[in-house]
Amino acid sequence: MSELDPGLARHIRLVGLDVDGVLTDGGVYVGHAGDQPIELKRFHIQDGLGLRLLSAAGIRIVLVSGRPSEATTARARELHVDEVIQDEGARKLPAFSGVLERQGIAWADCCFVGDDLPDLPLLRRVGLPVAVANAVPEVRDAARFVTSRPGGSGAVREVAEAILRARDDWDALLADYLRQRGEADAPVGSG
Repeated sequence: MSELDPGLARHIRLVGLDVDGVLTDGGVYVGHAGDQPIELKRFHIQDGLGLRLLSAAGIRIVLVSGRPSEATTARARELHVDEVIQDEGARKLPAFSGVLERQGIAWADCCFVGDDLPDLPLLRRVGLPVAVANAVPEVRDAARFVTSRPGGSGAVREVAEAILRARDDWDALLADYLRQRGEADAPVGSG
């Protein structure tokens, strides 16, 4: 399971991601600023770039969380994520199904990345189920690809890169990214 099947990756049109434990390390920092409760989450910067490259390849991004959070909303807005689902009861399947119906995308053309039991219904339906390295055993067993990195530590970037490499899109997207930044002096891969 350490290598992604290119046949599965070629058809991916949408990547769904759990948030806590996948885009974050699962920790939630809760406190107060004056009388206002605040919540902070740590997101890995490499995951953000991976999501931007997936978007550049025309792959839709959907965050699916069982915990409403302003931190999640803010990060999704910053990354221009296509849709954010935050269901307090962690009923992810009906909400995600609605996204696919609205967008006209088949389950077989979706990837979902999860780490915990509420992710199982989605992982059992999508064409490319992925677990982060520190996922619970049931989630790892349901996955067709398991990352080498734990959630919140670049696992999403690993998934993005694996999908884009399997589709032979990585080098062109990387070159375009560097060109847009004005940093494309050397060809990609020239060391």
